[in-house]
Amino acid sequence: MMLDGQGTEQEWLMDFGDRYEEMEPTKVLLAEDDDELRELIAVALRREGYAVFEVDNGDQLVRYIHRMQGGVEPEEDIDLVISDVCLPGRSGLEALERLRERDGSLPVILMTAFPTPEVREAVERAGTAVLFDKPFQIEDLCTAANYFAASH
Repeated sequence: MMLDGQGTEQEWLMDFGDRYEEMEPTKVLLAEDDDELRELIAVALRREGYAVFEVDNGDQLVRYIHRMQGGVEPEEDIDLVISDVCLPGRSGLEALERLRERDGSLPVILMTAFPTPEVREAVERAGTAVLFDKPFQIEDLCTAANYFAASH
């Protein structure tokens, strides 16, 4: 069905039928050690319709990715990763390296409070979709998430 913007939401849902209820939200794995920032991002993403799975350190992030790689299925597969670069335990860059071994196409958005040239170079080599320097506008992060989720 072609959506031309001319129909109402109700008409679109009627045309789309039962398939609408079967659609699953995009699943985001969010790794951020700052509890307040993680909650702020998670709430914003959930308002956008995402299912958000939160971890607060690099070890949890790597463990989740490791489970995705090894024959053990994680609780949920993911469509997008949003991670801080500097996390307790292992860094977001270490987790990204593990992730790239499994899935080179999964979009990754990284955030950093320390945007040094070395960090930027490492992020670029790792194949990150985008790097946000803290502080940033949550709306900009949601816009990037929407773009990468739609393209994945």
